[in-house]
Amino acid sequence: MDILYESCAGLDVHKEMVSVCVRPIDAQGQVSSKVREFNTMTKDILSMGDWMAAHGVRHAAMESTGVYWKPIWNLLEERFDLMLCNARDVKNVPGRKTDTKDCQWLAQLLQHGLLRGSFIPPKPQRALRDLTRHRAQLVGEHTRAANRIAKTLEDANLKRASVASDILGKSGRLMLKAIIAGETAPEALADLAQRKMRGKIPQLVKALDGGVNGHHRYMLAMLLDHVEYLERAIADLDGHIERLLSSEALNEAPRSNDALPFDEAAKLLSTIPGVEKRTAQAVLAEIGTNMSQFPSSGHLSSWAGVCPGNNESAGKHRRGKTTHGNRWLKRALSQAAWAASHTKQTYLSAQYARIARHRGKKRAIVALSHTLLTIIYHVLDGHVAYQELGTQYFETLHPESRARFHKKQLEKLGFKVTLEAEEMAA
Repeated sequence: MDILYESCAGLDVHKEMVSVCVRPIDAQGQVSSKVREFNTMTKDILSMGDWMAAHGVRHAAMESTGVYWKPIWNLLEERFDLMLCNARDVKNVPGRKTDTKDCQWLAQLLQHGLLRGSFIPPKPQRALRDLTRHRAQLVGEHTRAANRIAKTLEDANLKRASVASDILGKSGRLMLKAIIAGETAPEALADLAQRKMRGKIPQLVKALDGGVNGHHRYMLAMLLDHVEYLERAIADLDGHIERLLSSEALNEAPRSNDALPFDEAAKLLSTIPGVEKRTAQAVLAEIGTNMSQFPSSGHLSSWAGVCPGNNESAGKHRRGKTTHGNRWLKRALSQAAWAASHTKQTYLSAQYARIARHRGKKRAIVALSHTLLTIIYHVLDGHVAYQELGTQYFETLHPESRARFHKKQLEKLGFKVTLEAEEMAA
């Protein structure tokens, strides 16, 4: 095989140590292999970089082992052309698993150009990605805390959720605080209802007649305090993300000339049905605004894990499952797909209805996520807002097949159908 790099390195990264193999080529064209181990403290990583540079290394590869690769990447990315590889793609021959052989195998694969690197965004985008991912975790914890409040109310036989589902609305919070303060009279609790909820006071009186004790009040007080803390943290994160999106650090990061600034890209993505501001921020944190790093929308969909896999044998195509992909991006796309499926008179809602009718709701959401990511790719690549195709788009694609479909449906009902094309006016 051809040698792509005259000197390169393979790094087998662990929590407390790194095994490094450099493969330089001498004047006679012979490849040598030198292996050393370094600690993962900052000074040791910098010393490792000096040792690699002394052997003429310009390219290095490592596996994506948990989070242990991140400090090495942060310290060395400006000195070397680093490549992060999926451990699934660089497995050695079974029975030869040692740290030394792993780093040697990585270096050998890299030297011959047999490795495929993962997409690692620039530092400012990685900071935005950390913020949006942490926000998603806080939102999930907020939902879990709200569910625990509902379970505590059910344990006290308070059936407020049967009358109004939002237990953390304005009326719900007033009632929760009154219960925590010691109020037990159903009439007094129901009288705290606000606006439209006041029309349900008779039902609320029945629903709030329960058996609250001191343990329930303690649990509700603790959970409500946790919910309010999470809401403050989410609001603070939202403000920080907004400032970062419009900051010079993010929008002046190295990018191609045709890449949009993040704040402008977020506005363009918000024109897509189902993609609101927070979803647009989460998507941009994962994929960035420079679509030239993905050869096509199909490559982006494959990387995200929202397109079906290939499963062909002996000329037969079997059902292919989606890959794991980027779970944070898949989560944001699924939420956007669910929102888009509930929009009125849109191409995306029509596609969801067409697929869900035959394949089920879950598969329809995955298909809609794929479509959304394809739209996002072309919006960012072409710097254009979303153009609505309308609900009749699918009917105009293949009019002959739709005519045959409706003809068969009428024939099943016992009608004899003859199709004649309408003559066009001269």
